[in-house]
Amino acid sequence: MFKKKSLLMLALSAVTAFSLSACSGGGNGATSGNSPSPSAGTGTESSAPSADTGEKIELSFWTLGNLNYEDLANQYMAEHPNISIKIQNTGDQTAHHNNLTTALSAGSGAPDLFQLEIGFMERFINAQDKFYNLNDLGAADVKGDYLDWKWQQASSVDGSFQIGLPTDIGPTVAYYRVDLAEQAGLPTDPEGFTAAIDTWDKFAQVAKAFKEKTGKPFVDSRDLIYNALRDQSDGQIYFNKEDGKFIGDQNPQVKKAYDFTVKGIQEGWVANYALWSPEWGQATNNGDFGVMLGPAWMLGNIKSNGPDSSGKWKIAQLPEGAGNWGGSFISLPKQGKHPEEAFAFAKWLVNKENQLESFKVSGLMPSIPALYEDPAFTGFQDEFLGGQASAVEFGKSAERVKPVYYGPLHDQTDAFMKEALQNVQEKGADPTAEWNAAIEKTKQLEKRS
Repeated sequence: MFKKKSLLMLALSAVTAFSLSACSGGGNGATSGNSPSPSAGTGTESSAPSADTGEKIELSFWTLGNLNYEDLANQYMAEHPNISIKIQNTGDQTAHHNNLTTALSAGSGAPDLFQLEIGFMERFINAQDKFYNLNDLGAADVKGDYLDWKWQQASSVDGSFQIGLPTDIGPTVAYYRVDLAEQAGLPTDPEGFTAAIDTWDKFAQVAKAFKEKTGKPFVDSRDLIYNALRDQSDGQIYFNKEDGKFIGDQNPQVKKAYDFTVKGIQEGWVANYALWSPEWGQATNNGDFGVMLGPAWMLGNIKSNGPDSSGKWKIAQLPEGAGNWGGSFISLPKQGKHPEEAFAFAKWLVNKENQLESFKVSGLMPSIPALYEDPAFTGFQDEFLGGQASAVEFGKSAERVKPVYYGPLHDQTDAFMKEALQNVQEKGADPTAEWNAAIEKTKQLEKRS
């Protein structure tokens, strides 16, 4: 169990900024939902205006990643037969947000509801003419239900404009395969496994021994091991939180993250799977690696990609701290023609009852603190995790997170670093030369910006 006060440390003080004029496309898969029943705030009373009028309303909803939102939409529609919700889901978050950027710039094509990830908030928060102000639709009535820092992430500086309703937060943990841990002679209980890897030096030793004993890589991908160390930076990663200038080449934690990932690549305990690729998903199901370091919401991907691995996973804690990756909001682009109905559904979707359901099904860590001491939350035993109380483990991670500043060019800079690591792993490139190239690319990008 964890306290609201400690969770305030999870606040992200800044996120990636982009211009609405920077448009590019991306692939997405379309699905249809058939759906839910609205309740105001954290209650269960119906709040969809159209439920009384009987007017036929169709709402389009663009979602991101593996969620239970389609099931909830089906529930909502069953209780409100005049509402039809069409869900378009995208697995690539960059493509997902670029698609909206394109639609907003074109003046058409945007959905009624859009799942906005925190890493892209700065691209849209100041485009107030492109989104409905949720304060005008009644958002202030439910503000007190959510973590204050989470609410503020989607607010204008003066609080007058609210671009989205909060969904989840993303404290990071170590998901590990119990069967492979046993095969490698490692502790299989979460406490023992955590103790075995509680420093990065011990992690590397365990990883090397794991590879030798099982013949399999310990870590699923270069991206996630790099992220895990990168996000343990002290207050800032690539850019100075005081003046926004690039400091990534001077941040010892960034260099540690890079060098540690290179070490894993060279010693063969970091798998060469591209994150989100079909091969990565299949490896998750097959047990082709030992651990995946990721946020609470990653559990939804593990469940989706690895249905045959149910009961073989558990959650441990990361070495030397934790990070927070992601968390999103439900926003309403102004191109939508039914803001009242869309808001009613959004408010219902992220209420207490449904955030609990999203946690149970998809591992989305709630942003409603009233749940944190609710026995239905803390006592939930996830059968996919062999009956482990996942809320307790996510809570431990949340208490260890320290806020970091990202800066307006974080995503591009991070892409340079990931490209360098990819070249080291796939092309056998010189790590030092690749590091220097990534640094130089960022400095040139900063000059142009």
